[in-house]
Amino acid sequence: MPRLFRKFFVITWLTLAGSVAIILATLNVFETLPSASKLERQKREVVLDLTANLLVKEGEDAARRLARASEDTVPIGLTISEIAGSGSCADRSMAGTRTVLKDGICYRLSAPRQGNVILDKLGPFVPGFGILISSAISAAVLARYLIRPVVHLRDGLSALAHGRFDVRIGHKMAGRKDEVSALAHDFDASAARLQDLQDAQQRLFHDVSHELRSPLSRLQAVGGVLRQSPGKLDAMLDRMDREVERLDALVGAVLTLARLTAGSRFPLKTQTLDVIDLLNDILGDAAFEAQAREVSITTNVDDSFLAEVEGELIYRALENVIRNAVKYTDEHSQVTVRCETTDDLLKVCVADQGPGVRRDELERIFQPFSRGNDAAPRGGYGLGLAIARQAVECHGGRVYAWLPDAGGLAIMLEIPRQPAMNSPANDRG
Repeated sequence: MPRLFRKFFVITWLTLAGSVAIILATLNVFETLPSASKLERQKREVVLDLTANLLVKEGEDAARRLARASEDTVPIGLTISEIAGSGSCADRSMAGTRTVLKDGICYRLSAPRQGNVILDKLGPFVPGFGILISSAISAAVLARYLIRPVVHLRDGLSALAHGRFDVRIGHKMAGRKDEVSALAHDFDASAARLQDLQDAQQRLFHDVSHELRSPLSRLQAVGGVLRQSPGKLDAMLDRMDREVERLDALVGAVLTLARLTAGSRFPLKTQTLDVIDLLNDILGDAAFEAQAREVSITTNVDDSFLAEVEGELIYRALENVIRNAVKYTDEHSQVTVRCETTDDLLKVCVADQGPGVRRDELERIFQPFSRGNDAAPRGGYGLGLAIARQAVECHGGRVYAWLPDAGGLAIMLEIPRQPAMNSPANDRG
């Protein structure tokens, strides 16, 4: 049963139970009040009658002795007084009083009613007041309990709408452990994700502009050379072709990375492919390129692995990692590629014998336009590993790096046989 439901249930039940208890208590009290009042009235009537009878039969002294004795045992405030004018003495008796004519003297016996007249008048309304007060208190507590987190959520959403992605509200829900606090923590996670995406977008814009500036500057320089020396046209055209090819490669890599980011809306176009066959094709091309640096590629790739993947993305991921290893491994060294398959997962480990990276750079090298600080300048834009990670994660897998004991850098690609239902690709669809 959800915690919030339990709290609402308990508060509502306690409200009703408290109201009923107050009603029963007040009814019980005021049911006894008429009995007490009636008993008090009966006692006054009995004492008055006894005193009046004794006054008629025994005289004033006997009546006063009885009055004093009755006040010691049943105090009702009995008083005996003489009334001037005995002609209408018999007509003056009323509730709580008696008039007695004795030996030509008119006596008044009085026992005034005692009690709280205001309480007696308000008695019928007290249960309603009790219900009103208890329900108002409970409603105030419940409203405060509900409204405060809603206000925090409203303020947080308003901040997000104005582009303030650093807002957090989870700490304002301290002490709560229910669906509302879970919603607040989900809000914080969403805000943190939006902040990361905004930072990544700004960083990407900055890096792209930085990377574009160099080839554009060289193209401008080529234009200036041609104006000064038209005879160098052929050489300058070759130079322009190379710069245009670099720009084309950069734009293609940026577009691929943009498609793979979490904010993209393109679903995967999967088909059943043997990922091992793709890997062997890539290894063949990489081995040919590695000959220029006298680098050998040692493989342990057997069997097959049929998977539902988007072939282009997986091909780019594997190719980027392997070519990156060939590019940065030392000359006259080797690159090792090993495969391990399970029922649902293919693990491809690519290890080189290059200078590697610092341990604190193992995650940073997967960010766009990032390279190790000690990496040799071998061309490229630092997008290969970022594209590889995004491509594999779109299929529900993962890519990570570590430093082998023998040196160099090792990168593991884990590719599932079926794309995970909660992968970013499925979220984008």
